Amino acid sequence: MVMVLSPLFLVFMLGLGLTPLTLAKDDHRYRHFLTQHYDRSPKGRDNKYCETMMERRNLTKPCKGINTFIHGNKNDIKDICKDKNGKPYKGNLRISKSAFQVTICKHKGGSTRPPCYYKATKAYRVIVIGCEKGWPVHFDESFVPPRKQSRAGSALPS
Repeated sequence: MVMVLSPLFLVFMLGLGLTPLTLAKDDHRYRHFLTQHYDRSPKGRDNKYCETMMERRNLTKPCKGINTFIHGNKNDIKDICKDKNGKPYKGNLRISKSAFQVTICKHKGGSTRPPCYYKATKAYRVIVIGCEKGWPVHFDESFVPPRKQSRAGSALPS
């Protein structure tokens, strides 16, 4: 019995074969973003935390000037790329609708060669990220969320 494959079936199979390559490329950029900027459950969040994490994540050859670690749930970060927890911001960037717990590690200065020494700042910040195909791939900035104003002009917590 001779089986004839339709052209549509061949296109479908070709598409299945190429899909993992595309996902792997996107996944690589997302994993790189997580390596540089994500730590679900930080311990300490002090200067030693920054020095340890920056070295562990290979961000000390040379000493990176500043890096932000985002804490919490990866899905909440991914949702910034969607309307669920993000909205458009300056060009192709997205801004989070909610604040995230972050640790900002700033190089104390001196030599850019290891050992690297960092000052840690703990904060809750709105974050701005770049997304590609629904995946976070670039951390751009963070800032303290604006406080809501009452009618009398005094600041109210958000």
